[in-house]
Amino acid sequence: MRSRFSRFISIGVLFCLVHTFIAAEFSLATFEADVTVPIGHGMMGGAWQAKSVADPLLARGFVIVGSGKPIVFVSVDWCEIRNDAFDRWRAVLAEAAGTEPVRVLVTTIHQHEAPVADLEAERILRERKLTGSVCDLEFHEKAVQRVAGALRAALPKARRFTHVGVGQAKVERIASDRRYLLPDGKPAFDRGSATRNVLAREAPEGVIDPQLKTLSFWDGAMPLAAVSGYAVHPMSYYRTGEISADFPGLARARRQKELPDVFQIYFSGCSGNVTAGKYNDGARTNRVVLADRLHAAMVAAWRETRRQPVQTISFRSVPLKLKVREEGDFAPAELEKKLVPGIAPFQQCLAAMGLSWRKRSAAGRPIDVPLIDFGSAQFLLLPGEAYVEYQLAAQKLRPDSFVLVAGYGDGATGYIPTEQHWAERDGNLHDWCWVAPSAEPVMLDALRRLLLPPR
Repeated sequence: MRSRFSRFISIGVLFCLVHTFIAAEFSLATFEADVTVPIGHGMMGGAWQAKSVADPLLARGFVIVGSGKPIVFVSVDWCEIRNDAFDRWRAVLAEAAGTEPVRVLVTTIHQHEAPVADLEAERILRERKLTGSVCDLEFHEKAVQRVAGALRAALPKARRFTHVGVGQAKVERIASDRRYLLPDGKPAFDRGSATRNVLAREAPEGVIDPQLKTLSFWDGAMPLAAVSGYAVHPMSYYRTGEISADFPGLARARRQKELPDVFQIYFSGCSGNVTAGKYNDGARTNRVVLADRLHAAMVAAWRETRRQPVQTISFRSVPLKLKVREEGDFAPAELEKKLVPGIAPFQQCLAAMGLSWRKRSAAGRPIDVPLIDFGSAQFLLLPGEAYVEYQLAAQKLRPDSFVLVAGYGDGATGYIPTEQHWAERDGNLHDWCWVAPSAEPVMLDALRRLLLPPR
């Protein structure tokens, strides 16, 4: 009797072990689609129009299969995807992957010679027959469907992965905080992506995250994909009308050529207040210089990569509600005043985006803040132009782990500054910031809930 019972237990344990092994097997599909806008399309939300193509705009992503419903991540060479445009991307890609929209992470790299997508803002402009144009509605749908088609075609080619790799390297001479101190000790905030002001260029880098981080997927000793992120505004020069993925696109393409069998994805970290201004005067030759520096960090992070077996992958998301900005030019009546003929087209676009955000907030639709947890690494996505302090806070919450933070999720918010920046009257908040002061405690609470979940 005891022998039969022992055999039964042994068979049961063996079944559980086999079942666990099967359940823990994960696969990865990678996909790419061209999302270059047509000539004449608005750049950076309608501030100017596209005149030529310097290099194509791409959407590059991955799908993880084997951890509940599939998890999708896609990084797009666009400036921003906002409000219902963001929801459209998630819904279409979720359908293509057979998953839920909340499990689709969409981020933009935030190049400025690239479009902003806000469908409701564009509808507002068209209904009032105004000259401003944020985005082409028909092209937007074609682009989303093209990416979904690439994702759908990639799924049958998904490959097993058994390990994730983590590596990081310091990036030399790219990033600097917009904020710097004047000789009298007062803060200034005018260190843009390209800066010729001597004081701004000689001032220290300020608050930045100097590390480029790379998360990679491996089948044993064989690398499949590398996902690299760095927190800096990704512009060398712009306002030319030359569509471009700028220096991150050049660095990514170079890595792809060097490692043709390792699919390369790049994303921008939280860098609403981080630019290349200290090291960039706007000369066209600097695009290649900055690309070389970013590429060098990618190579170094890959060299430092350490693989770890994947035991479990979990997903979680928390809803985020940020208050709508109401004062001054952001009051509804002031926004309406700009939505009339005769107003500069870009001002019309800004007002329409403001109303789009207000409509979304009034409907009670929160922003999802998602996280993929690999055990040894956590990968989360924050909305809008979150300031770098939020990325640093996320990493501080889990000093024992490898935390990657992508910025530029749902772009509806625009800048998300800290309370200090409001107190110091950050000059960048005169426009492109649709959230009210008080966002910081809400953002930090979301980070704690994601990174320190109840055991």
